[in-house]
Amino acid sequence: MAQLLARSGYRHVENPKQAEVMIVNTCGFIGPAKEESLRVLRQLAACKRKGQILIAAGCLTQRYGVEVVRQVPGIDGILGTRRWMDIVEVVSGLRNDRHPKPLYHLPDVPTIGEDERGVLRAARQGASAYLKIADGCRRPCAFCAIPLIKGTAISRPVATILQEARALQGAGVRELILIAQDTTDYGHDLGMKDGLAQLLEQLVSAAPGIDWIRIMYAYPGYVTDRLIEVMATHPQILPYLDMPLQHAHPQALRRMLRPANVEWVHRTLEKMRLAMPHLALRTTFIVGYPGETEGGIPNAPGFCGNDAL
Repeated sequence: MAQLLARSGYRHVENPKQAEVMIVNTCGFIGPAKEESLRVLRQLAACKRKGQILIAAGCLTQRYGVEVVRQVPGIDGILGTRRWMDIVEVVSGLRNDRHPKPLYHLPDVPTIGEDERGVLRAARQGASAYLKIADGCRRPCAFCAIPLIKGTAISRPVATILQEARALQGAGVRELILIAQDTTDYGHDLGMKDGLAQLLEQLVSAAPGIDWIRIMYAYPGYVTDRLIEVMATHPQILPYLDMPLQHAHPQALRRMLRPANVEWVHRTLEKMRLAMPHLALRTTFIVGYPGETEGGIPNAPGFCGNDAL
């Protein structure tokens, strides 16, 4: 959003009192983040001078737009996650036509991908850069709000990702970290089979000067044999995988609407170890999920799901 605004002639200022437009990019994923977002919005709304515009953007507003306006009088505009690239139009509309009520810009259908308007999606930190390859998720994990906030998974075009990788290489980036809510689902909506493996093969050729390519957020059921082969074949791709497993008990996994075939996970890890003996694995587990006690998982039937999930 900052790139689009700067391209349209807007200038960033540090002091909110000097701003004509104040934009708060909110988070609604966990309770403390939601409260922090509301607190900042209230602070800015309370000191807003005549003529200033306050826009609440991001995850919290996508999911709870009406509630945010109710809790924070003084908001002029609401912009969610699914059409962030419309920020200039939203600002222009508010500046040219003062709305008696807040302007809501919350389309139900996410349409990122082709319509990114030339915005670079990489976040650089020194010699490393986080490069987003997709947004949204089509997995129904019971504990996660991302599909409600981001919508279904939409992959960025291969050509766009390769272009950004080359630009990052030219800027001196040495490590490229691929991110998405589910990197292993990359390309599904583009009709690609083993889309992440295909993308990796093209990345190593397009940006040979990048020494390390690291993969984050791999869904357990989508780590395919081809992906393992591509990782093991190209030295640029680190023998590293972030694969959130969330739990190791089939019944808890069914309640989570996660893959419950733990033996399949064991076999996948064994394949990866054989192909990449020095593989480093990163994961996450949820402790104390509903239905789980100090003594383990009660012998009650799961809420839903089956081993084929």
